[in-house]
Amino acid sequence: MRKKTLIAGAAVATAIALTLGGCSMGAGSNKKSGDSSGSDNKDKSITVWAMKGDYTDKTLAAINDAFTKKTGAKVKLQIQPWDNITTKVTTALASSTPPDIIDMGNTQVAGFAASGGLMDLTSLKGEMSGGKTWVKGLEDPATIDGKLYGIPAFAAARAVIYNKKVWSDAGITEVPKNWDEFTADLDKIQEKNKGNADFVPFYLPGQYWYSALQFIWDAGGDVAENNGGTWKATTSSDASVKGMDQWKAFQNKYSSKASQTVDTVSPSMDQLLADGKTGAILSNSASIPAAKEANKELKDSDLGTFAMPGQSGKNQKSMVAGSDWAIAAKSQNAKLAQEWVKIAASDEIQQNWVFKNDGWLPNSVEGLDQAMKSSDFPEVQKGFFDAAKDSKSTPASPNWATVEGDKSINEFTQNVATGSMSTKEAAQKFDKHLDEVLAKKG
Repeated sequence: MRKKTLIAGAAVATAIALTLGGCSMGAGSNKKSGDSSGSDNKDKSITVWAMKGDYTDKTLAAINDAFTKKTGAKVKLQIQPWDNITTKVTTALASSTPPDIIDMGNTQVAGFAASGGLMDLTSLKGEMSGGKTWVKGLEDPATIDGKLYGIPAFAAARAVIYNKKVWSDAGITEVPKNWDEFTADLDKIQEKNKGNADFVPFYLPGQYWYSALQFIWDAGGDVAENNGGTWKATTSSDASVKGMDQWKAFQNKYSSKASQTVDTVSPSMDQLLADGKTGAILSNSASIPAAKEANKELKDSDLGTFAMPGQSGKNQKSMVAGSDWAIAAKSQNAKLAQEWVKIAASDEIQQNWVFKNDGWLPNSVEGLDQAMKSSDFPEVQKGFFDAAKDSKSTPASPNWATVEGDKSINEFTQNVATGSMSTKEAAQKFDKHLDEVLAKKG
């Protein structure tokens, strides 16, 4: 697997609103999904913007070759850096000749769709999916008020990554099947290493809000809900508070006190795992090569993965990152753009290129199962694939990016982890801010 940098929460809403104007879903588009208007028959080419570090050159070439063979049209491929991408995409979508197809982080779609920059692809869902069940963490954030504005491209799910030697030294030889077995294993690891002040059984930083969301979802709660097109904060609901209390208890018991006020970067979770200073972390597949880079002696066989168990009796819903393919509302080549995206989402591309060549998770549950049956499936990836089968993402509000950008959600989880506020008080404070952010109009 290649190391990836996933940009799942760019601050898009404000810039888009200023440039495109209007906040109604799909506003500004005169085309409906499947519309053949535009110059598809005149300009036998399309422009595709792909983000640097997402698909490899070989995978993009495979899609382009299949597209040209089927349609006779050419592809003008432009690889875009992440720096300043929000402004660049916003400006492009507002122009009369935008790129036909744009690679977007899964949580970026809502902001651009809300201001009318993206084509409504709802009626094409069956055709694009081939009847398969897309990974929810990719599909849901691209679905706004029941309309689909992005086609899942690839996923990166979060799962438990553990050091096999640390676990075997504690007498653990099998992956836990449920929450009770999971915590019993961590107790054994904690006991085995009780004389090591630098070691924690499960490193979980207090600002790691991705992990907190998984506990909230497992308890039946959420941070916000959409009622009739209006988003309302729900972090202080009974179910959400229960989930956060469970997260706090887990974090306080199995991680360090020092970790309660930090994020995942400083210190690096991957480094701690590589150094043997923790028995496990919760992360996506990018942490595997990162840990191996940090410790050259570490091999895939030294690490294992499994989906994070939940206290609900099921695995927690995995917080998924990844990308979707979106088509510009003003595309001059709508039909050709739809054909290209359909090819990119197909089994052939997803299995042989997105998974086998690039190392990403395929975009559907069926695709995950198919990949896991392949003879060369890397065992260390199993946990990510299992976790992705039941996944979720952040609320599909065009304003959600503001919450990530202003770090208010980091402050919320830190307040809970440290106990500086009660869980209920911290949730109510966060909900007040969240309601203000979600209520803002373009």
